Amino acid sequence: MTTTFKRRHALFTLAGALALGAVAALPAAHAQQQAAWPTKPIKVVVNFPPGGAADTIARAISQPLQDALGQPVLIENRGGANGNIGGENVARAAPDGYTLLMSSGGMVSVNPHLYPKMSFDPVKDLVPVAAAARVLVYLVTRPSLPPQDVKAFIAYAKERPGKLSYGSPGTGSSPHLAGEMFKSQAGLYAVHVPYRGAAPALQDLLAGQIDFCFDPGIGLNQVKAGKLRLLAVGSPRRSPQFPDVPTLDEVGLKGFDADTVFGFYAPAGTPAPIVARLNTEINKILATPVVKERIANLGGEALPGTPGAFHDRAMADSARFGAIIQERKILAE
Repeated sequence: MTTTFKRRHALFTLAGALALGAVAALPAAHAQQQAAWPTKPIKVVVNFPPGGAADTIARAISQPLQDALGQPVLIENRGGANGNIGGENVARAAPDGYTLLMSSGGMVSVNPHLYPKMSFDPVKDLVPVAAAARVLVYLVTRPSLPPQDVKAFIAYAKERPGKLSYGSPGTGSSPHLAGEMFKSQAGLYAVHVPYRGAAPALQDLLAGQIDFCFDPGIGLNQVKAGKLRLLAVGSPRRSPQFPDVPTLDEVGLKGFDADTVFGFYAPAGTPAPIVARLNTEINKILATPVVKERIANLGGEALPGTPGAFHDRAMADSARFGAIIQERKILAE
């Protein structure tokens, strides 16, 4: 072996050793980077406009989450297409834990039935992080309508097919599907008026432009003030806030369940330790009295749990809501 060859061999061996060392250091550096997370602000995309249930829940959790993580947690509203615009924005984001989504469960459980050619797959392109709340829907009417209870209201609507109108946050939203379930099981016809969010639908109900809606909780203060009439709860069990108000199941619409679960998602590929940390912190926040109260003021219930349980609930809801979408031939607008 010549001296030149020996030198080249030594240099090659040294270079190879350095390269192997660098490769071996990559997982350790990646793990260290995850352990240091977060080191900059976190953005929470809310895929519905301000003032609705998703926005209210996100803002209730964002401040204590910011305190727990030691970094700003910023809310960005990206409404449209029943949550798809904000959902796609997060699905396309870097999976580094700095972009999250707050959404109703409908984006995962409903939208694939409404939009056969979605630009992303919410089940594959997003990972569940933490459920936040079970949101009930409440059948509310403008108080100038004569019926004082839900049975009288059903009879009144049946006598006036197509004369009454109801609003929703948009086609395929849980309040819209609740309205379609109601029409199907009660055997009546009313005109659906979709809005870009629950807040504008509520405003038109208060103004008398529409006759009723299935409210996701943001109108309950108006109920308490006597500006709206609460007739029934679209949930399998009564609301703790209104224990004297019957469920639709109790008045004869058997099995009526329009509840939906709101929660946080992250881009697929987000490191498991980051997802676990977020889940732990959000569950702690959901157990605090102040956040439980804010969710209760929406007529909902805080719902801590694992990412797996959140996913399982979404899949069960997909089967339930998919059936009514197919039955009623509901199409995205």
